[in-house]
Amino acid sequence: MKKLFTFLALIFSLTSLGSFDLIAAEEVAATVEEVAAEAEEEAPAFTTMEEFQAMPVAYPKFMVDNLWILISAALVFIMHLGFATLESGLTRQKNTVNILFKNVFIISMGVLTYALWGFVSMYPGDAWTIPGFLAMGSPIPNGFAEGADAVANLTNQYADYTYWSDFIFQAMFAATAATIVSGAVAERIKLGSFMIGATILVAIGYPITGSWQWGGGWLSEMGFADFAGSSLVHAFGGFAALAAVLLLGSRRGKYVNGQIKPILGHSMPLATVGVFMLFLGWFGFNGGSVLSADPVGVSLVFVTTTLAGCAGGLAAALFSWVVLKKPDLSMALNGMLAGLVGITAGADVIPPWAAVITGAIAGVLVVLSVIFFDRIKIDDPVGAVSVHGVCGVWGTLAVGIFGGGSFVTQLIGTAAISAFAFVFSLIVFGILKAVVGLRVTEQEEEEGLDVGEHGISGYPNFQPAVDY
Repeated sequence: MKKLFTFLALIFSLTSLGSFDLIAAEEVAATVEEVAAEAEEEAPAFTTMEEFQAMPVAYPKFMVDNLWILISAALVFIMHLGFATLESGLTRQKNTVNILFKNVFIISMGVLTYALWGFVSMYPGDAWTIPGFLAMGSPIPNGFAEGADAVANLTNQYADYTYWSDFIFQAMFAATAATIVSGAVAERIKLGSFMIGATILVAIGYPITGSWQWGGGWLSEMGFADFAGSSLVHAFGGFAALAAVLLLGSRRGKYVNGQIKPILGHSMPLATVGVFMLFLGWFGFNGGSVLSADPVGVSLVFVTTTLAGCAGGLAAALFSWVVLKKPDLSMALNGMLAGLVGITAGADVIPPWAAVITGAIAGVLVVLSVIFFDRIKIDDPVGAVSVHGVCGVWGTLAVGIFGGGSFVTQLIGTAAISAFAFVFSLIVFGILKAVVGLRVTEQEEEEGLDVGEHGISGYPNFQPAVDY
């Protein structure tokens, strides 16, 4: 412990001086290297939690790393507020309660379902049912001795964070795939059908593809890289959403006599707040995926994430202005999200200026994609398929272009994940459509799902001048 205090005292004295000469810097560097080397030698030498806690350097590092994972989990949780406000802002006011209800359901269901089945099936260890492809899940352990005190699993296998931190961080990710689907099918899907379909996606579909890479499955073995989930989270949700939208059909009045009729969202302030909340949460989404509080790793990811998000927003704003002849706020907002989705797969390996290029291309892609889907009459009220599906694929491929990965391997991986998500969702929502139906009645859609599904209005004392 003396060495740790000596090291901390040295750092404190250094930072309090404000400046120092080159000789002092060299002495500090030598001291840091010495302490780090000793810590590396000592780190593996433990068999019990008590021994681990007594180690002079490893345990303080463990505490800092574990705390950062938990903070990151909290930031990702905030993203669900961002999704809720973005989706409600980009849809009509008569469906606000329905949108918000679905988002409350998704995070609640997602965490509990992931605890019951998804987490263990996504990270099965040696318990593979079909090696590298499909594992059978089970509930997370109920006893502290099975999780928190399992030192070998806590530190050697799970790096520098606990079993419980690992679960809660991953659980925040799990619900995101269903949230992506929520926006794409907004304003016309039956609430009960959506709830059943979303639960199956989170419980079964998402853990399967997640295990292929993050659980040590076949994609991991072939060298596929997806740092924080451009494909495993975003493309999965985007292509699952595409399947559901195809089965559901477009909103009434969206495509009339071969013409595209814009259906405007009721609150661009809400949508803008949602995007900025999502941007904030992305620092936990990508930054937490470093899986430690490593100063270099986390700071680099923060920089590449921010550059890509800003580049995506600017590129989409300018490109849509040229194409649509007006500066379109919704395109700029989706461009910012597109840039963030695009960098997610390679935030740790794509250099900063390449991150700008990655984000800018995603910003242009999302504009082209939204226009394309509209022209072929695929109605996605919030642009979720374009933002998460199309740009998720692009971000995964960008690792093969800018991040040193194999382009062919990246292509195989993102194609497999996207195809599985599409087919799985097509089967799930197809069965629901045949058995209980997917779509609300014309009358319910016309009067709004807030009244039809919930019997309440999101704005009971407010009437707009024009009812869009």
